[in-house]
Amino acid sequence: MTKQIYSGATPKQVRQALQPLVDFQQDGMPIAELQQLINQTLMPHLMSYDDPAFQSMFNAFPPAEARLGAEIMLNTNQGVTNWQVSPGGAMLEEMAGKALCNLFGLADTADCTFMYSGTYANQQAIYLAIHRYAEQMGVDFVNGGLAAFPDPSRLVVLVSADAHFSMRHAVRMLGLGEQNLVKIPVDSARRLDLAALKSILSELDGKKEVVCAVATSGTTSTGAVDRIRPMADMLPGNIWFHIDGAYGYAYKLVPECAHLFDGDELADSITWDPHKQLGAPIPNSVLFCKDGEDFGRMSLYSGYFNREEDTEPNPGLKSPPTTRPMSALPLVTILKGKGLQTITEELASPVRAMRQTAEWLQTQPGFEVCHMPDTGILCFVCQKPGLSADELSKFQRFLYDKVMQTGERSISTTTLDGSTVLRFAVVKPETKFEHLKASIEAIRQISLDSAQ
Repeated sequence: MTKQIYSGATPKQVRQALQPLVDFQQDGMPIAELQQLINQTLMPHLMSYDDPAFQSMFNAFPPAEARLGAEIMLNTNQGVTNWQVSPGGAMLEEMAGKALCNLFGLADTADCTFMYSGTYANQQAIYLAIHRYAEQMGVDFVNGGLAAFPDPSRLVVLVSADAHFSMRHAVRMLGLGEQNLVKIPVDSARRLDLAALKSILSELDGKKEVVCAVATSGTTSTGAVDRIRPMADMLPGNIWFHIDGAYGYAYKLVPECAHLFDGDELADSITWDPHKQLGAPIPNSVLFCKDGEDFGRMSLYSGYFNREEDTEPNPGLKSPPTTRPMSALPLVTILKGKGLQTITEELASPVRAMRQTAEWLQTQPGFEVCHMPDTGILCFVCQKPGLSADELSKFQRFLYDKVMQTGERSISTTTLDGSTVLRFAVVKPETKFEHLKASIEAIRQISLDSAQ
């Protein structure tokens, strides 16, 4: 029997299993008994990210180096917002940030801040874009907010049609609204269509005010990397240029992928999630700024905390959380413990496996590849003759459900151009071509069985 990577239980079954764990009582429970209860109720329903059959999302099991840093984080419970609460933690975040800028080849003026997620990093980037644009326009955004603009409905953000849904969160939470999020069509490679961008910029001229344009370096649906340098060259100088590299930016460290990120030094800000490929414990996201001084737009001071006269490192002045974990440490222990050569090799492995899978799948009858992978994601369709487009989408969902019900492997679906497709997403080096091929064969067998 194939090993299960999770229980395969339904939501109702998981809820029933977990009920004893949240049935709080007046009397406590010995640690050993509590551990046993967790083992019985919760653990079977957690996903084994370290198993090669986990091929659906960006989660990664923390390596030993990450666990070392995480254990110190847990044991010391350091808040690292500023020097007052943790001299070593605050200084480590500052130094690690500069070292990361150097690792990715960013400008000497660049800096970064650690954040709770890529969603919040993208939101802060767009906030910085609006804030800088307000300064350029002579608008008091700090005190007046969006209402200080003569016509806030004119402010728009440009993104790819395949951009992450966190961009929708960002414009909602910042008060722009989704009507001010302009989606640019993608080309046949699922990258932002530069010709469409040029046309839309022309259409918006005089009608709207573009405050930010976003390139996605590794879309979450297909892993496509938008062409950064041509896009940057096309944008007027007053537009904040952001790269959402939450998933894909790590692949800049892979020599065979580095060309995809040409021009990243031109971006005003870049989002990256080390908790994906590197397995850094969540939360662990980073927001880079080409000019570290831009983080000054986030700075708030108080009489007792983050005082304006303080000269020591205060990471909390660069992003909102007043209480922030020592997220830099596990990332440091990963990079230092593994070494850059090993990390580069591990990053390259799933990319190569996915490309090999795509090439092989193109030779298989009954399957259609939706795109050639830039990174570690591949979308495809299992065909069934005689089905309409809507029926074919429902069939992909049927296949997905059947695969997941076994608990033996985890794949995913996504929507491309209104149609449901199957999707592999791999971030760990343990998953090879043979593991992905085995999933294809499992899907093929389910499809054959359904025809009988």
